[in-house]
Amino acid sequence: MYMKFMKSHCCYEAIPTSCKLVIFDTTLQVKKAFFALVANGLRAAPLWDSKTQRFVGMLTITDFINILHRYYRSPLVQMNELERHQIGTWRGDSFNLFDAIYSLLRHKIHRLPVIDPVSGNVLHILTHKRILKFLHIFKETVPKPCFMQKTIQDVRIGTFRNIATVQQTASVYDALSVFVERRVSALPVVNVQGKVVALYSRFDVINLAAQKTYNNLNMSMQEAIQRRCCFIEGVIKCLPDETLETVIDRIIKAEVHRLVLVDKEDVCRGIISLSDLLQAMVLTPAGIDALLAS
Repeated sequence: MYMKFMKSHCCYEAIPTSCKLVIFDTTLQVKKAFFALVANGLRAAPLWDSKTQRFVGMLTITDFINILHRYYRSPLVQMNELERHQIGTWRGDSFNLFDAIYSLLRHKIHRLPVIDPVSGNVLHILTHKRILKFLHIFKETVPKPCFMQKTIQDVRIGTFRNIATVQQTASVYDALSVFVERRVSALPVVNVQGKVVALYSRFDVINLAAQKTYNNLNMSMQEAIQRRCCFIEGVIKCLPDETLETVIDRIIKAEVHRLVLVDKEDVCRGIISLSDLLQAMVLTPAGIDALLAS
């Protein structure tokens, strides 16, 4: 049912009536670009090359993490190198929503620019979150598949093995290393008992730019979490015996990007992301496993 719905709607239809789009020139300094992301509450922006007069890529929080991880040194003066780098140094609407979901999951990307075929302008940045919310808006008009009443442990969606976590006593640099090496979008922060006490996402890393604390990556995760000043994506949890429908409603209403699967003792047992939900709802019924293919 959901597969047919996605194939019958184009990406343009999922664009909100009112939304913000910020575009950076590739000659802009990296430091200023990330400050602009913070100021506008954004996670990414298209890149415009004024020399070739075309869009050439995207600048995302992942780029910021990679830059910090590569350039971080203990002496302050060496970290100042990144402030002199320009974006160009780092980043050399006919699709239907089904194709968009496959592209997002297959290529392990979180944003898909919607391009005007006539002007070539970027109209919107389509995300997993927006697509799922679009489906949720029309949920009453779409017949509900029977698998929506199955429990999380029955449908087995998400990551349950080798879960990437970080101790609250670990440093921010340790967390950045996990982001880079494991290519995950968020890390459950756990205490010595393994209980989840917080969630540290890629978006939280942008706070380092907002607070100008990216020279102090040796601070503990506990301190970094306490110093967060902007919107915080809380730890929204779910249990193995909850239904898929319940989990989807919760993640949409909370406007978060993933749920932490815990047991009755609050110990982390898995992660369920928006990618996992879209795979289970749209692609799996079509016989496609984009997550496995990637």
